[in-house]
Amino acid sequence: MSRKCTVTGKRFAKGKSYSYRGIAKKQKGIGLNITGSCKRQHRPNLFEQKFWSVEEKRFIKLKLSAHGIRIIDKLGLDAVLRKMRASGKKI
Repeated sequence: MSRKCTVTGKRFAKGKSYSYRGIAKKQKGIGLNITGSCKRQHRPNLFEQKFWSVEEKRFIKLKLSAHGIRIIDKLGLDAVLRKMRASGKKI
């Protein structure tokens, strides 16, 4: 499985991390300067969870972000599965 939430579609985001050097202006310095930057990835908060589907009478294993778990708590598993299947996702 990919590192992607099956409900929300959240995945890795690209970004940079910066290295700073110097003394801040608040502390009577001349300011902070960026001395280097590295590429990095912002990772979603993913969990692999099993849920019991009452309609299908079986366990369903999903890879979810924390936000996806909250959506399932709010709407219910079967409603979320119906919505995902209507949009064309295979579960």
